[in-house]
Amino acid sequence: MIPVISVVGYSNSGKTTLIVKLIWELKKRGFRVATVKHHHRDVEMDVPGKDTWKHAEAGADTIVLACPGKVGIIEKSSRELSLDEIVARISGVDLIIAEGYKKEDKPKIEVFRSGVHTELITPPEELLAIASDTYFPGIPVFGLDDAQGLVDFLVEKLSLRSSSDV
Repeated sequence: MIPVISVVGYSNSGKTTLIVKLIWELKKRGFRVATVKHHHRDVEMDVPGKDTWKHAEAGADTIVLACPGKVGIIEKSSRELSLDEIVARISGVDLIIAEGYKKEDKPKIEVFRSGVHTELITPPEELLAIASDTYFPGIPVFGLDDAQGLVDFLVEKLSLRSSSDV
């Protein structure tokens, strides 16, 4: 089973910035990484007027765009899928990083900025670690820019092994 972590925090806390840093550090070490971004409202993933958009507008339930080196799948759903349902569709990676999904039962890293926030969004007992500019007793805390330290921690804590090591 592929390990999954969720990076959570308030809006504009720096979740995406941290995830990008983690991806860079993980890739540098030979890990294959998938990401899942949760959004609380409907977003358009296709370009209006393009062929795949026309396919969707005509009623296709699943649209696949394939080109050399990439495959993109847009699948209509009658309901919001759980993180586990999405993760079940992912293969060929060493780690899945979800952005959001604060209510899902996955190990979480919270991004917390003391100048912006007054309290954690996640109960401390549900946190794997915190990326912050302040200290929290009893929870591993990493600087907001310490992707290397956080990846070291994740590799050890989750017993991660890159596909290239296997």
